[in-house]
Amino acid sequence: MIGASSSRKEGRAKVTGTACYADDKFLPGAIHGVTVRSQVPRGILMGIHFGEGIPWDEFTIVTAADIPGQNRVASVVHDQPFLVGIGEEITHMEQPVALLAHPDRRLAEKARKAVRLDVEERPAILDLQASLDLEQVIYGTHNLLKEIWIQKGDPEPVWAQAAHVIEGEYRTGAQEQMYLETNAMVAMVEREAAGIRVTVWGSLQCPYYVHGALKQLFGLPDDRVRVVAMEMGGAFGGKEDYPSVNGGHAALLAWKSGRPVKLIYDREEDLACTTKRHPSRTRLRTAFDAEGRLLAMEVDFVIDGGAYATMSPVVLSRGALHAAGVYRCPHVKVHARAAATNTPPHGAFRGFGAPQSLFALERHMDVCARRMGLSAVELRRKNFLRLGDTMATGQVIREDLDLGGLMDRALERIGYHDKRAAFAITNPGDDPIKRGVGFSVFMHGCGFTGSGETHLASVAGVEGLADGTVSVLAASTEMGQGKNTVFAQIVAEALQLPYEMVDVAEVDTDRVPNSGPTVASRSTMVVGRILEDAAMGFKQSLVQQKFLKEPYTADAFREAVRGAVAALGSVKCYGQYHRPPHIAWDDATYRGDAYPTYAWACYAAEVRVDTDTYEVKVEDFAAVQEVGRVVNPVLAAGQIEGGVAQGIGWGLWEEVTTRQGRMINNQMTNYIIPTSADLPRIQVVFVENAHPAGPGGAKGLGELPMDGPAPALLNALENALGPLRLDEVPMTPDRLLERCEEAPHG
Repeated sequence: MIGASSSRKEGRAKVTGTACYADDKFLPGAIHGVTVRSQVPRGILMGIHFGEGIPWDEFTIVTAADIPGQNRVASVVHDQPFLVGIGEEITHMEQPVALLAHPDRRLAEKARKAVRLDVEERPAILDLQASLDLEQVIYGTHNLLKEIWIQKGDPEPVWAQAAHVIEGEYRTGAQEQMYLETNAMVAMVEREAAGIRVTVWGSLQCPYYVHGALKQLFGLPDDRVRVVAMEMGGAFGGKEDYPSVNGGHAALLAWKSGRPVKLIYDREEDLACTTKRHPSRTRLRTAFDAEGRLLAMEVDFVIDGGAYATMSPVVLSRGALHAAGVYRCPHVKVHARAAATNTPPHGAFRGFGAPQSLFALERHMDVCARRMGLSAVELRRKNFLRLGDTMATGQVIREDLDLGGLMDRALERIGYHDKRAAFAITNPGDDPIKRGVGFSVFMHGCGFTGSGETHLASVAGVEGLADGTVSVLAASTEMGQGKNTVFAQIVAEALQLPYEMVDVAEVDTDRVPNSGPTVASRSTMVVGRILEDAAMGFKQSLVQQKFLKEPYTADAFREAVRGAVAALGSVKCYGQYHRPPHIAWDDATYRGDAYPTYAWACYAAEVRVDTDTYEVKVEDFAAVQEVGRVVNPVLAAGQIEGGVAQGIGWGLWEEVTTRQGRMINNQMTNYIIPTSADLPRIQVVFVENAHPAGPGGAKGLGELPMDGPAPALLNALENALGPLRLDEVPMTPDRLLERCEEAPHG
């Protein structure tokens, strides 16, 4: 089954319209919840006033004073309140202050506008540099949510001896996940003899994150909280930590009202208040010898975390660990910081910090090549990591790595060398259309960083059903990426069964174990490997208990499972994550194996620029990657194509415009994302190199395609337009015009 393009497990339900999303969930007597939010970036909440003309006696109203447990969202750092209380500090626009619920959704929306907040305003920090300069102390003592140092060797003595020292500064903007389905939660609270029992159904990536947040919010034990992941219309990281907030809000309203509550955001609210990709600034200093070999690298990497930590510490970690890229360098120093600002918290987004730091490095490598009189291809080839080399953390490259081969295949696919030669002839002419090609080479760590997987100790299992089929038990969620299908393929392969005999259980914390969050390119490689082990244990259990004889047919296996279930009542086998023996990591020093393995890639882009309008059109794109063994080629190619589309949007168009820290282009009419008409042909090529840590040799690949498009596009723009300060994404037409006008020949 591994290597086959099996049909999606949930495909028929989605096509026929029977798939049940959160807003489809019907509970008798349900009422509709809305959130009252702050309209200043910083201040002290002095009072909440409920205006006239609203039948407030018909409403359920929840404020911070009502919260039965801890008024803190369980996350990496427990710093964010579910609701701001009277006398407490408001730290960003759109911060939740009160909750309202009513049977009539339209009246609930009207009532929200009738609530007035009395706020004593304070000076706000809305800029990353202002936060670092401590113009106001808004978080802790230094406005830092997290700080990381990584060092290999000592760059300091190298600068004076190097033939070339080249510096650069690069910036990236926020990006909205723009999932099709907005954040949505349904909650019910039952009062039983043993106490209350809280259940939420929702559009969410990480059911056990929400489970932990609800336990803390209500002060309940594990068995009094249940979280069910509904069918999900996309997430891309945007439903990793935020569902703990709106899940808690829905549950509070259900608890106080005694009725089920639906809390469904419209698009404008979702865009204005939820997490986005962290904006970043990266300063790079690199030293080379006379031949262009990299001698030293110093990276100052800063991200804007917003008002609370949320995922910033781990986003910063991944960004810092990818900052030195795919290059051999004896002396590396990385200083990474996540700074607080009075803006809505930034959070997880596909790539998780790596796109920011890799954009800076891959753009910088082209700048360095030009300044040293080398080709971008030649400079990279001189410096690629190889088998036996060490990365910035001291991690040894143990796999047969051929980055030069990946680069050559991508450049061949797009016709890089021939097109550069042709464009060198045509671009200097009078035609306003200029063309260019560019590329980037990069990697993405698979699984949680460092000891993260060890701490999680994820569990997943396989269960035999009464009809003789097998069900997968895992908390990983399906959000369009194909998890259901891939997990079924992995288990079917391990058990040597037809794909149709394996299904995937509903993600319900009452039924499935904690297999960890659906993030970090870990589902296939990490959870899939646990399931592979669980399936083998399941089969051996059937054999040892004399229900099954080897070799067996599918029919014989079905009868064995039927017999075991009839005799034992329940037949399950669980597996648990075990760290590969060579992996060692020190959380304190950031030394060792940051990831068990990496996916590697080279992406190449061809662009056309109209120098009358500064509109950029991507004409062609080649994505070549080594991701271990490909479990499902069609789904894998879809992941690459979707990630490239998001990367193109981030690189060229998707700009979050803010006023007082609040997103003001929070509609699909003025937040511009690429459509199918804006996208080029995307040539997807997989190079397979099976990895022992993954099921059937598979690695993670879902986040990889977010990392490479932006630098490839800007490198192509430089080829089209000549040397420019192309140091920021998105490189919108307005921004591109400014760069051309400031250039010496502009």
